Amino acid sequence: MAGSVNVNPNRMELLKLRRRLAIARRGHRLLKDKLDELMKPFLAMVGDLKGVRAEVERELIEAHHVFTVARSEMSPGELEQALAYPSASASVTAGRKPVLSVMVPDLVLSTEGEFDSYGLALTPAMLDEALTRYEEVLPRLIDLAQREKAIMTLAEEIEKTRRRVNALEYVLLPQLEESVRYITMKLDEFERENLTRLMKIKQMVGESL
Repeated sequence: MAGSVNVNPNRMELLKLRRRLAIARRGHRLLKDKLDELMKPFLAMVGDLKGVRAEVERELIEAHHVFTVARSEMSPGELEQALAYPSASASVTAGRKPVLSVMVPDLVLSTEGEFDSYGLALTPAMLDEALTRYEEVLPRLIDLAQREKAIMTLAEEIEKTRRRVNALEYVLLPQLEESVRYITMKLDEFERENLTRLMKIKQMVGESL
């Protein structure tokens, strides 16, 4: 594997590689810690999401059912006229908030006015009930959207962090470790060769005296 990293077997290169290896190991440890910390809120949010989504879907189905009953009690023209000029408005302000080191969406719902801007005498009570249910489920829909987007954002960060951990663990660290071993082995060989050469020279000098 040392051949995949272009290194010269000398002490200066060995020192540089050992420093890189120490930094890479520290970075790998920090990234693994970050990955573990990201997984905690991610798993908690995923666990909560199923229940929240089921509740919102149930409330929406009930609201749709009530609205269907109300619509059956009115002609299409009457329904269109009743809902033609709503006085209520809703807006969502999108901000961000940190979850550990990741910025996730922070959605704030603002509403103004009243939904029942039509004449109550000319509309069935079921229409009031349906619109009330829609009004009540709207904040939960926004909350669901915020949760789902936060989970997606965390999932992307987790995947990016996992790729970096794997790149260090299975590519860079093994290459650096192999290169350090390779240079160390070469330097040991040079040391033994020098020692053998010196001993040979000493022997030759001794024989010549």
